[in-house]
Amino acid sequence: MVHQFKNNGYDIVLDVNSGAIHVVDDVTYDVIALFEDHSREEIIAQLQSRYPEQEIAEAIEETEQLKEQGDLFTEDAYEQKIFDFKKRPTVVKALCLHIAHDCNLACRYCFAEEGEYHGRRALMSYETGKQALDFLIANSGNRKNLEVDFFGGEPLMNFDVVKQLVAYGREQEKLHDKHFRFTLTTNGVLLNDDIMEFANKEMDNVVLSIDGRKEVNDRMRPFRKGAGSYDLIVPKFQKLAESRNQERYYVRGTYTHFNTDFSKDVLHLADLGFKQISVEPVVAQPTDEYALQEEDLPVLFEEYDKLAAEMVRRNREGNSFNFFHFMIDLEGGPCVYKRLSGCGSGTEYLAVTPWGDLYPCHQFVGNEDFLMGNVWDGVKNTNLQDEFKCCNVYAKEKCRKCFARFYCSGGCAANSYNFHGTITDAYDLGCELQKKRIECAIMIKAAEAEN
Repeated sequence: MVHQFKNNGYDIVLDVNSGAIHVVDDVTYDVIALFEDHSREEIIAQLQSRYPEQEIAEAIEETEQLKEQGDLFTEDAYEQKIFDFKKRPTVVKALCLHIAHDCNLACRYCFAEEGEYHGRRALMSYETGKQALDFLIANSGNRKNLEVDFFGGEPLMNFDVVKQLVAYGREQEKLHDKHFRFTLTTNGVLLNDDIMEFANKEMDNVVLSIDGRKEVNDRMRPFRKGAGSYDLIVPKFQKLAESRNQERYYVRGTYTHFNTDFSKDVLHLADLGFKQISVEPVVAQPTDEYALQEEDLPVLFEEYDKLAAEMVRRNREGNSFNFFHFMIDLEGGPCVYKRLSGCGSGTEYLAVTPWGDLYPCHQFVGNEDFLMGNVWDGVKNTNLQDEFKCCNVYAKEKCRKCFARFYCSGGCAANSYNFHGTITDAYDLGCELQKKRIECAIMIKAAEAEN
């Protein structure tokens, strides 16, 4: 499979199965588009009104060489690897600890219903969190590096338990030859110097929630009485980012139908001094007033193109920043298993409620159909676990012929379920945006290669 696209002046050809990327001239671009279904004579006949025949012939020869070298029109070598997915031993490597089902903000798009997750407000006890870490160690097999995200609601509302669990985890590392990679996701309201000092010592990554420009952030991320959060959190986030040398953190925002000009929010965050930025599309039902609509797509595509071009410009001026959705590894990248099956929700990655229940990920919490067990008794719903094991790009009809499948790994199972009632479909609007982001990311790599 070959995917061709033009972006910011570059003609780009992606060989999907090998991952090879070619930046070509116009004649080669047009030759490749005809190559598989037309003879040499037919290609020349179709293109000779636009290009000299000698250039067309040279482009055909170049395309033939790329195919012979295994860099173009390659066969899919991955599909045969999916058959043993269900047989793979289940090794849990990551937990999302819902340390607090409560929040001090009332974000309008929050899937967690202000931290309640369709249930009750609650804080995780130390005993439950300790058992969750014990569960992770016991089910991690030979894997040494384990990941734990302190999540909410707002986890800093239960910060004492966070500190206790980190201390317990550090003790267990020595006993079991493990290493915990702790992360923290916070809205910043309760952030202070003591918490920053602790985070810089113990947290491998910190996610700081902010949507961008003041008017955008405060519209969607207010306090419960309506006041905005921007003025309170920005100085704290700037201080934390600098204290971490602009590394090992993200400012993470959400854009909605109200700010389809979201590239301005990304650049606003960059102009505030942040170097690690993620601004993602809201996922909402079409009936929500802030939901992105299909008619928004052309505008959103243009915004990603503009953002990518501006990032190239700033990089050349020595004022670069990272945008999470444009970060792509064209040489190494994830292993075959990750390419095919994605985040590992329901198998390698589980969410833990404040009372110890296990769910496939944080977005399924509160839906009893996806209750998998608990941290004391382990995973009991093994049928559901097997269903998630078999959730891969070849189990999704929409993914099988999509050029992006080895980059997005089939997309989010929760989004698929919420829009189609099954984890083996795909969230269509999200797919279109993902494909655009991948094209922009590849274009940026092409621009970097020129320097």
